[in-house]
Amino acid sequence: MASNPVWVAAALMVVAGFSSFAAGEKAVPCYFIFGDSLADNGNNNWLQTVAKVDYSPYGVDFRRGATGRFTNGRNIVDFFAEYLGFENYIPPFATATIIDTLSGLNYGSGSAGILDETGAQLGQRIPLDVQLDNHLISVSRLALLLGAGGAYTRLGQCLYTLGLGNNDFLNNYFRPEFYPSSRIYTVEQFAVVLANRYKEQLQRLYVAGARKIGVFALGQIGCVPFAIRRYGTNGSASGCAEALNDAAVLFNVQLKSAIDQLQATLPGAQFVYIGSGSDMLMTSGLKALEVLDSPCCTVEAESGQCVPDQPSCPDRSRYVFWDWFHPTEALNSLTAAAAFEAVRPIVAHSSSVGERSMIRLAAAVQAS
Repeated sequence: MASNPVWVAAALMVVAGFSSFAAGEKAVPCYFIFGDSLADNGNNNWLQTVAKVDYSPYGVDFRRGATGRFTNGRNIVDFFAEYLGFENYIPPFATATIIDTLSGLNYGSGSAGILDETGAQLGQRIPLDVQLDNHLISVSRLALLLGAGGAYTRLGQCLYTLGLGNNDFLNNYFRPEFYPSSRIYTVEQFAVVLANRYKEQLQRLYVAGARKIGVFALGQIGCVPFAIRRYGTNGSASGCAEALNDAAVLFNVQLKSAIDQLQATLPGAQFVYIGSGSDMLMTSGLKALEVLDSPCCTVEAESGQCVPDQPSCPDRSRYVFWDWFHPTEALNSLTAAAAFEAVRPIVAHSSSVGERSMIRLAAAVQAS
């Protein structure tokens, strides 16, 4: 399939529009990330789990090599950090220092879900409830550095993004050999249960001080190579496992409704449903890439992840998928550019006044 020059040009224009953030002050003083393997940048390295990628060829195109990112280079939230004007990528909670907390932390965990039990067959993981517990630890650290009032003010200026739910379908509902979910609920009922749980968790984040919150909708999970291989396409025109795509649509409808309710009832909250940009990408942006359904690395059949220390495809910019589950940096770049357009309105007028003075104050407190 040939590249789509119109889409490529549009994507470049979107990225160019972020230069006003990157060139000057940060758009927000801090960025906190909650998610699954699409966001994880090293938290799972310390866990007993199959969902761990601290080895090559992961990171082959990342400046620090294999860090635990489930791709060949940068993930979506890495691009978000660049667009927001951060000099460094947001560090994982597992290895962060107290000073790191000032600029935000990444709590993402491969195989994690909205539900605590999701992904259990793969080993240890950090589900969203535990990620929120970890964030409360971060809040307490900020209070030590800035005082309770200063921490609360700062948290209200930060950007928060959440991207979960993929594993609740791929590694829960559609894995009946491990989980009873599909015997207890219809897929419509499960989507409601999942969205209601997510809504409660988002309220918890708000109570902890978050105000600028972007929530990623689910993409076309039936189009990942694992889903196609396991469930087949049943002759669908898309070449994907449409039952999983339909489940994602059902969940997204419920999620959008939950976010609208939260926006209407929580004073001062600015919620953004990050859906339209990424949905557009899945139908148009993929045309800019050529290899749509094959992984770029040699994959282990059991885990769906890359075989350690084996070479990957030479031209990674042509591939949509890195392994059986995760996108390449090339796709992450396009997805992030499209998705960030939804987030821009809530960060465009954020102020980082006093940023340097607070960092100096925090450093002095830690040194004393």
